[in-house]
Amino acid sequence: MVLKLDRRLAQEAARAALDEDLGSGDVTTLAVVPEGVDTRGIIHSKEEGVLAGVEVAREVFAAVDERLRFCALKQDGEKLLPGDIIAEVQGEARSILQGERVALNFLQRLSGIATLTARCVERVKNCPVRIVDTRKTTPGLRALEKYAVRAGGGFNHRFGLYDAVLIKDNHIKMAGGITEAVKRARQNVSPLLKVEVEVETLEQLEEALAAGADVIMLDNMPVPLLREAVAKAKGKGVLLEASGGITEENLEAVASTGVDFISLGMLTHSARALDISLDLERVKK
Repeated sequence: MVLKLDRRLAQEAARAALDEDLGSGDVTTLAVVPEGVDTRGIIHSKEEGVLAGVEVAREVFAAVDERLRFCALKQDGEKLLPGDIIAEVQGEARSILQGERVALNFLQRLSGIATLTARCVERVKNCPVRIVDTRKTTPGLRALEKYAVRAGGGFNHRFGLYDAVLIKDNHIKMAGGITEAVKRARQNVSPLLKVEVEVETLEQLEEALAAGADVIMLDNMPVPLLREAVAKAKGKGVLLEASGGITEENLEAVASTGVDFISLGMLTHSARALDISLDLERVKK
């Protein structure tokens, strides 16, 4: 999988986070640290995981002070061990200190997502299933968090409400049923867009199949019911997605049912930040 992060998005995220953190200025650093002190910052991992967010960290320090020199020693998607040096940043101490927390926040958050994703992908490696994310992301950080999922070996579901049709329970209620909802979607959106329908029962599954859904989300179904659903849909040219109530503990059982995708909101809403630190050392001139 080729990893590519839009630099413009990284720059915008870095600037917004710095505006939030710096405000009118870093009063502690400006008061305590003399101007003109040259230093090197060593960014390192304190635990095992998968890296994501290096280029965002680079943009943070560049936004603080374009004279800072940032050198990445690890790339996004690489595995980390305790003590691994991720990057070095060199230049004026005041500038590095002003960008330290924001850069680490991005690295810790995104690496946490990548690490959890990689763990889930590893659990289902023997099954022909893809782990995908959801829209349950931090407001304003969706593109970065979905990028982190890719860094961990997962795949992206739709990015927003604009790039795919996903008919959920409340849509079905308002439309008057699955059949009518799918019919209206076919009439009103581009034929290039896939139409996915969320179902909770085998009866709803049969209706969605008859209505011609391209993808069917099997929501909160226990493993035995998932197996029945897969059997009913076999050979009918529809993709099946399992979602809801899925944890790391039951992930392999869900994958073994034969579904095509497993969507996990926890990848982005519940990932624990990876422990990453920055240590400064004074540079002798």
